[in-house]
Amino acid sequence: MADIERRHGGRLGVFAVDTGSDRTLAHRADERFLMCSTFKGLLAALIYARVDAGQEDMSRMISYAAADLIFTSPITKANVGKGMMSVGDLARATLEYSDNTAAILLMRSAGGPAGLTAFLRGMGDMVTRSDRYEPGSNQYDGSRDTTSPRAIVGSARKILLGNILKPESRARLEAGMAACKPGARRIRATLPEGWAVGDRPGENVYEESNDYAIVRPPDRAPLLVATYYDAPKTSTADREAVIREVGAVFASWAAG
Repeated sequence: MADIERRHGGRLGVFAVDTGSDRTLAHRADERFLMCSTFKGLLAALIYARVDAGQEDMSRMISYAAADLIFTSPITKANVGKGMMSVGDLARATLEYSDNTAAILLMRSAGGPAGLTAFLRGMGDMVTRSDRYEPGSNQYDGSRDTTSPRAIVGSARKILLGNILKPESRARLEAGMAACKPGARRIRATLPEGWAVGDRPGENVYEESNDYAIVRPPDRAPLLVATYYDAPKTSTADREAVIREVGAVFASWAAG
């Protein structure tokens, strides 16, 4: 990982764990990086936890208008004429298409950024923090809206493999991550055939591209991996190529 960082520049953070052996792979694993849209996997988990607790209903309709739409909102934009979408459909749009307006609508309904941070603190994540709505959350401002690779893998492990969610909600969350479209050129692009993966990518266009994933090789315990790459003045395509290099190293490490 250090060699990848030296060759390409920027700041690269990586953390992976094999949940069968607890073997780990780490590089700048405790440094803070902007979450960008990787927060959306945590947000969906919060919504599903509220459903599990009887505080939310997947069929409840949330109203919105054209004035609420922001960039990268393909599903809410396509449905704006209806004037509303269900909580369940908004969650799927958030996970599968990284729909920004859907994420904002869901976050507003669940206590805002402070509600998401409280959810994370409740599961023992004292690092990850949500402070602002998009697009403001995609700009560096101290530690606001940041996580570390180790912290987000720890939370993802508790959410996807622990008892934070009921089994049906865990399965729904992982299915949404498996159907994610924006991560196609990142970690999942480098994994061996037959390895199932669900991921949650993030991007702020200007300097950072991220991805975290649950990976299920055949006949063994699942793996979790996160890579955060902060490289100002580089293109998204170049940053994604670096994430694919990380993914190849991760796959080799996991196979070994």
